[in-house]
Amino acid sequence: MSTLYESVGGMPFFESLVERFYAEVEHNAGLRALYPSDLTASRDSLALFLAQYFGGPTTYSDVKGHPRLRMRHAHLPIDVAARDGWYDAMVSALDQVDLDSEARVVMRDYFDRSATWMINV
Repeated sequence: MSTLYESVGGMPFFESLVERFYAEVEHNAGLRALYPSDLTASRDSLALFLAQYFGGPTTYSDVKGHPRLRMRHAHLPIDVAARDGWYDAMVSALDQVDLDSEARVVMRDYFDRSATWMINV
Protein backbone atom coordinates (compact mmCIF):
# COMPACT_ATOMS: atom_id res chain seq x y z
CA MET A 1 0.00 0.00 0.00
CA SER A 2 1.40 3.37 -0.94
CA THR A 3 1.42 6.47 1.23
CA LEU A 4 -0.27 9.71 0.30
CA TYR A 5 3.23 11.07 -0.25
CA GLU A 6 3.85 8.44 -2.92
CA SER A 7 0.40 8.70 -4.49
CA VAL A 8 0.71 12.46 -5.11
CA GLY A 9 4.14 12.19 -6.68
CA GLY A 10 6.50 12.72 -3.78
CA MET A 11 8.51 15.80 -2.95
CA PRO A 12 7.80 17.72 -6.19
CA PHE A 13 4.10 17.78 -5.27
CA PHE A 14 4.77 19.18 -1.80
CA GLU A 15 7.20 21.76 -3.12
CA SER A 16 4.57 22.89 -5.63
CA LEU A 17 1.85 23.01 -3.00
CA VAL A 18 4.03 25.06 -0.66
CA GLU A 19 5.00 27.49 -3.44
CA ARG A 20 1.31 28.09 -4.15
CA PHE A 21 0.57 28.43 -0.43
CA TYR A 22 3.22 31.10 0.04
CA ALA A 23 1.98 32.95 -3.04
CA GLU A 24 -1.35 33.16 -1.19
CA VAL A 25 0.42 34.30 2.00
CA GLU A 26 2.05 37.13 0.05
CA HIS A 27 -1.43 38.49 -0.81
CA ASN A 28 -2.82 38.38 2.74
CA ALA A 29 -1.37 41.21 4.83
CA GLY A 30 -2.56 39.81 8.16
CA LEU A 31 -1.14 36.39 7.44
CA ARG A 32 2.05 37.74 5.87
CA ALA A 33 2.81 39.66 9.08
CA LEU A 34 3.24 36.35 10.91
CA TYR A 35 6.17 35.31 8.70
CA PRO A 36 9.77 36.52 8.42
CA SER A 37 10.68 38.83 5.56
CA ASP A 38 12.60 36.03 3.81
CA LEU A 39 10.31 33.05 3.30
CA THR A 40 12.98 30.64 2.05
CA ALA A 41 13.42 28.74 5.32
CA SER A 42 9.67 28.73 5.95
CA ARG A 43 9.04 27.24 2.50
CA ASP A 44 11.68 24.58 2.97
CA SER A 45 10.45 23.62 6.45
CA LEU A 46 6.79 23.42 5.46
CA ALA A 47 7.50 21.29 2.38
CA LEU A 48 9.65 18.89 4.40
CA PHE A 49 7.13 18.74 7.24
CA LEU A 50 4.16 18.04 4.97
CA ALA A 51 6.08 15.44 3.01
CA GLN A 52 7.01 13.66 6.24
CA TYR A 53 3.53 13.93 7.73
CA PHE A 54 1.94 12.39 4.65
CA GLY A 55 4.30 9.41 4.57
CA GLY A 56 7.48 10.67 2.96
CA PRO A 57 11.04 10.70 4.21
CA THR A 58 11.81 11.84 7.75
CA THR A 59 14.10 14.64 6.59
CA TYR A 60 12.19 17.25 8.58
CA SER A 61 12.69 15.40 11.88
CA ASP A 62 16.23 14.39 10.97
CA VAL A 63 17.15 18.06 10.56
CA LYS A 64 14.89 19.86 13.03
CA GLY A 65 13.86 17.22 15.56
CA HIS A 66 10.30 16.40 16.55
CA PRO A 67 7.84 18.76 14.82
CA ARG A 68 6.26 20.08 18.08
CA LEU A 69 4.09 22.43 16.02
CA ARG A 70 2.46 24.29 18.90
CA MET A 71 5.80 24.90 20.60
CA ARG A 72 7.45 26.07 17.38
CA HIS A 73 4.61 28.53 16.77
CA ALA A 74 3.96 29.62 20.38
CA HIS A 75 5.66 32.98 19.81
CA LEU A 76 3.07 33.87 17.16
CA PRO A 77 -0.37 35.25 18.08
CA ILE A 78 -2.63 32.76 16.31
CA ASP A 79 -6.26 33.72 16.72
CA VAL A 80 -9.31 32.55 14.78
CA ALA A 81 -8.66 35.09 12.02
CA ALA A 82 -5.05 33.91 11.60
CA ARG A 83 -6.22 30.30 11.65
CA ASP A 84 -8.83 31.00 8.99
CA GLY A 85 -6.35 32.95 6.86
CA TRP A 86 -3.82 30.12 7.00
CA TYR A 87 -6.44 27.48 6.26
CA ASP A 88 -7.94 29.47 3.38
CA ALA A 89 -4.49 30.00 1.84
CA MET A 90 -3.71 26.29 2.11
CA VAL A 91 -7.07 25.27 0.62
CA SER A 92 -6.55 27.73 -2.22
CA ALA A 93 -3.12 26.17 -2.84
CA LEU A 94 -4.69 22.69 -2.79
CA ASP A 95 -7.26 23.83 -5.33
CA GLN A 96 -4.42 24.84 -7.68
CA VAL A 97 -2.68 21.45 -7.77
CA ASP A 98 -3.62 18.24 -9.51
CA LEU A 99 -4.92 15.98 -6.78
CA ASP A 100 -7.48 13.20 -6.66
CA SER A 101 -10.56 13.79 -4.54
CA GLU A 102 -9.65 11.26 -1.84
CA ALA A 103 -6.24 12.82 -1.23
CA ARG A 104 -7.80 16.29 -1.28
CA VAL A 105 -10.27 15.31 1.45
CA VAL A 106 -7.52 13.77 3.60
CA MET A 107 -5.31 16.83 3.26
CA ARG A 108 -8.10 19.35 3.83
CA ASP A 109 -9.16 17.49 6.95
CA TYR A 110 -5.61 17.52 8.31
CA PHE A 111 -5.20 21.23 7.53
CA ASP A 112 -8.52 22.05 9.18
CA ARG A 113 -7.70 20.12 12.35
CA SER A 114 -4.11 21.31 12.64
CA ALA A 115 -4.96 24.96 11.94
CA THR A 116 -7.59 24.90 14.67
CA TRP A 117 -5.20 23.17 17.08
CA MET A 118 -2.67 25.98 16.59
CA ILE A 119 -4.97 28.71 17.96
CA ASN A 120 -3.26 30.15 21.03
CA VAL A 121 -5.05 33.45 21.74
